[in-house]
Amino acid sequence: MQELLYAAGMAFIIALVVGPLVIPVLKRLKFGQSIRQDGPERHYAKAGTPTMGGIIILIALLVPVMIYSGTDREIWLALFVTLGHGLIGFLDDFIKVVLKRSLGLKAKQKLLGQIIMAVALAYIATNYMGLGTDLWIPLLDVTIDLGPLYYLLIFLVLVGTTNAVNLTDGLDGLAAGTTTVAALTYAVIAMSFGKPNLAIFCVSLAGASLGFLKYNAHPAKIFMGDTGSLALGGALAAVAVMTKTELLLIIVGGVFVLEALSVIIQVISFKLTGKRVFRMSPIHHHFELVGWSEIKVVNVFWLTGVVFSAIALLILAVSRVGGI
Repeated sequence: MQELLYAAGMAFIIALVVGPLVIPVLKRLKFGQSIRQDGPERHYAKAGTPTMGGIIILIALLVPVMIYSGTDREIWLALFVTLGHGLIGFLDDFIKVVLKRSLGLKAKQKLLGQIIMAVALAYIATNYMGLGTDLWIPLLDVTIDLGPLYYLLIFLVLVGTTNAVNLTDGLDGLAAGTTTVAALTYAVIAMSFGKPNLAIFCVSLAGASLGFLKYNAHPAKIFMGDTGSLALGGALAAVAVMTKTELLLIIVGGVFVLEALSVIIQVISFKLTGKRVFRMSPIHHHFELVGWSEIKVVNVFWLTGVVFSAIALLILAVSRVGGI
């Protein structure tokens, strides 16, 4: 328990210390965020705010994880997935901000990187860590062996989670705060499955995200960019795979799921009927346009994340496999 507190505290402090060092550098390099023209007008004032702040989170995550659990194979795999997605996000941000190509990486380039990481994650987890290709179904408390289809599941978990967190990163502090809640929840889940090193990874992720909030909360001094959002999504997906709670991730990350679903519903509705269900998607923008302040939207979504996490832990508690 002490190591968990030390790791979380160290990640938090490192993020606080690194922030003032990184932000001025990004400003001097003019790594400023561009704002979508069809978005809420109040966001126009955010144009030019430094992005790529996910670097702060990754540094703050890496140090305590390596100190307290750096010899564990699961940790190396989790870091590979996290940093790999962080690299994809960084390249995407770099192309958008520095090379002034608004679309960033091409979709097939992102997809190739995620396929590589999904295959590596599934292969190493099933062949070298003995996790198998079975899928645990919460509440029913049964497992189904998916065989080769498990690789497809891992890919869907990775792509779905990273894209959902990326969509959530649209308001000051929204993605960082929601990830903090989800990461702490997964620390409890990891401990319940007897994986203390993975729990250290989770609390370090939470501490790093919470420390980043010092500079990312409204009014944000820096945005995490795809560098941060893709890395955070990759981290949560990796932990879900290594705890065999891929389906439970849907509940833990309920806010992310709602954000992604709002975009899917909006697109389908507009293509089929020519009408929009929401004033704007992702759904956090809808609430802005109906009159909520940005701070209110973020606080309500954080609270919603807490509720989803509580439900997930309750499901785990009533399942024999959970052990809490």
